[in-house]
Amino acid sequence: MEHWAARYGRKDEPKEVLNNAKYSYNRYSCVNLTPSETIEFRIFRGTLKYNTIIATLQLVETICDVASALSDDEVKGLTWSEFVSRLYEDTTPELIQYLKERRLYVNDPVPMSAEV
Repeated sequence: MEHWAARYGRKDEPKEVLNNAKYSYNRYSCVNLTPSETIEFRIFRGTLKYNTIIATLQLVETICDVASALSDDEVKGLTWSEFVSRLYEDTTPELIQYLKERRLYVNDPVPMSAEV
């Protein structure tokens, strides 16, 4: 099997990784459209943590909602802040918590803790 870095680029070259992920139309791309009747998201690591699994499902659901609600040009112009503003505590609590823990939820200030 082909090594991940050979397929997508090295981690220290994020632009190359992004370009390969966006424009690689094969079954191993980040969003697999093969066969055309299905859409497979291949962007997540495996986990046994319940909250992470639920957050992942909530993220995929939100991505699908955004994709079906907006035009292609609107999706292309969507910023992370605009995407995150579509999340609500009552429908995506695990995803919001997951993003807050990783300082990716930009709608609420996250208190900084002192490093030891």
